[in-house]
Amino acid sequence: MAHHKSAKKRIRQTITRTALNKSQTTRVRSTLKAVTAAITEANKEVATTKLVEAQSLLRKLAKKGVIKLGQASRKTSRLQKQVNAL
Repeated sequence: MAHHKSAKKRIRQTITRTALNKSQTTRVRSTLKAVTAAITEANKEVATTKLVEAQSLLRKLAKKGVIKLGQASRKTSRLQKQVNAL
């Protein structure tokens, strides 16, 4: 357990940031699942709109450091390929 005031504050900040990051990564997973569901249904219009949302969200989280830039690029690229194949 932390004894210094600054260490206690750091623990509070870590808890807050962890909760925020978890909610954002869950949001990304839900968005990606929506895109893949639209792809499996072969619904190109819905897939493209969901893909735009997913790309935007992935870029924002990569910029903030919640996920790595390479991971965001990889997921975006793979989804884009699948949507283009429809």
